[in-house]
Amino acid sequence: RRPAPDIQQLIGNTLRIGVTLACAIALVGGLLYLLQHGQEPFEIEVYRHFSYDVAHDAAYTTLHGILGGLWQGTAVGWIQTGVLLLLLTPFGQSSGGNRAWLGVNSIGKKLGVDFLRYFPITVQPAEVVKVFFIVLLAYQLALLKDRRDLVRFENVIQPTAHTAFMVGLIVVISGDAGSALVYLFVFICMVFAAGMAKRWLALGLGGGAAAFLAVWQLELLPGYMRDRFLAVLDHSYQPDDAGFQQTRGLMALGSGELTGQGLFHGAQTQSSNVWSIPERQTDFIFSVCGEELGFLGCALIIVLLLAIVVRCLLVARDAATPMESYVCVGMAGMLIFQTIANIGMCLFLMPVIGLTLPFFSYGGSSIVTLFAAMGIVSGVKKRSRPEWLTN
Repeated sequence: RRPAPDIQQLIGNTLRIGVTLACAIALVGGLLYLLQHGQEPFEIEVYRHFSYDVAHDAAYTTLHGILGGLWQGTAVGWIQTGVLLLLLTPFGQSSGGNRAWLGVNSIGKKLGVDFLRYFPITVQPAEVVKVFFIVLLAYQLALLKDRRDLVRFENVIQPTAHTAFMVGLIVVISGDAGSALVYLFVFICMVFAAGMAKRWLALGLGGGAAAFLAVWQLELLPGYMRDRFLAVLDHSYQPDDAGFQQTRGLMALGSGELTGQGLFHGAQTQSSNVWSIPERQTDFIFSVCGEELGFLGCALIIVLLLAIVVRCLLVARDAATPMESYVCVGMAGMLIFQTIANIGMCLFLMPVIGLTLPFFSYGGSSIVTLFAAMGIVSGVKKRSRPEWLTN
């Protein structure tokens, strides 16, 4: 008699199909949405989308087989720092109050070169550097775990200082608090997986909460950021200003009910009125899905993203080395926080911090980074321990 299929293998195959399906749906959905809501001329939007598709395919394919000595050592640290420091050069561009993008548009405008002025591709360094940060932090944790431990203070301070440096660099240079929070959450997930003493985690979380309360009481937060928190605490606070985006997003999300108003038939999504959903292609893509696809469509999105996260964690469990395991945990942490933050913004449960919904929101740097991350996870899976050794 043919033996019954192993339940673990069955679950793994199902999750693998889910991951592939999630990526395919996200890319096709993004292209369809582009045709309807492109804010640039059609030719520019298609060129940009095609360029990013080529880039993320190349990133996935290349990083699928690389995680060895090339990624280890201080070179990665210099790369991640150097990429962020490029924001201080003429290539740095500001949008929405944050100097968070690299491009040649400003240079082209000054030189009067139309090709550079209207060049459609920009890069967000904080997104690209996430992969370097996760790999280098995993290398540090694996090294400390192997040679020392993560209990004594002198061993804990190294990865903590690394993370604090990166978070501070992002906040000071670009003012991108959302990306900085992603780095913090990834750090917490990875050090927890590496076995850092619980007292240090509790002390860090407690200290962070106390610092935030102090900043709040002393009114050191920028005015716009404080207003966003107040809008979450009181939905009637500045509904036409600080709470405008989330008020419209929540209305659209609720109007979809169970099955939605139909793809490309959302009342607010398809409207060009100034009172319709803002940033519908990025920050509030989940509200768009809620209006046009309803509760069922939103539930499907959450399930697909959850399948990717679970798959990353399963690969982490079976990884051949501790470093590779921590890398997969870091990638999962990145997906978890961005998903919760983006959906929380749309549900008016979290302040707007400008984070995309993984694989669904429009954004070239984000999608290239995500595919690079999935390429690394796939490479870890390819080199994972055999089943007889895992069990």
